[in-house]
Amino acid sequence: MKKQPITTLLMVLSMAAFSTAMLRAIAPGSQDAAANPPAKKTRVERGAYLVRTMGCNDCHTPWKMGSRGPEPDMTRALTGHPSDLVMPPPPAPSGPWVWSGAATSTAFAGPWGVSFTANLTPDVETGLGKWTEEMFIATMKTGRHEGKGRPVLPPMPVQIIAALDDEDIRSLFAYLRSLTPVKNRVPAPIDAPEEKR
Repeated sequence: MKKQPITTLLMVLSMAAFSTAMLRAIAPGSQDAAANPPAKKTRVERGAYLVRTMGCNDCHTPWKMGSRGPEPDMTRALTGHPSDLVMPPPPAPSGPWVWSGAATSTAFAGPWGVSFTANLTPDVETGLGKWTEEMFIATMKTGRHEGKGRPVLPPMPVQIIAALDDEDIRSLFAYLRSLTPVKNRVPAPIDAPEEKR
């Protein structure tokens, strides 16, 4: 049976329309996104997204007991270890338990000593208020406080943050600088005793 050119054309057009409809069903909005790309997020918005997805509140925000168990106390978001919480000496490591953490998830003890999570709000005296963007990038890239001081201690995942590009680190800093400053002086780290090193 010989097909007519018009029939072939109609079949091709029908198949194309069906394919387009299927693509839209599989990936809704993909056609619209290509035609109208979303506005680029601001650094602050990108930084807020990174803070949420990278779990910064898991350690830099003190935890409290909520209705469903422990949860970050977002009224103290990113303020670090509470200055009014004086920690007792940490328990000795035992067997496979080589490190321990406080119930607030803001103090940690291990072979490195005791570390307290930093106040990431832009408070000038106790937070990041005096930090420059360059200092912040250097800290995240080198794993050293202010980019040149003591090592940033566990459990801070500096090796993961160092893998971010500079623009993402700038976005983190922009978001942190947009927060309301909170005065909260975090204790200095405590070195591990010589015999434990």
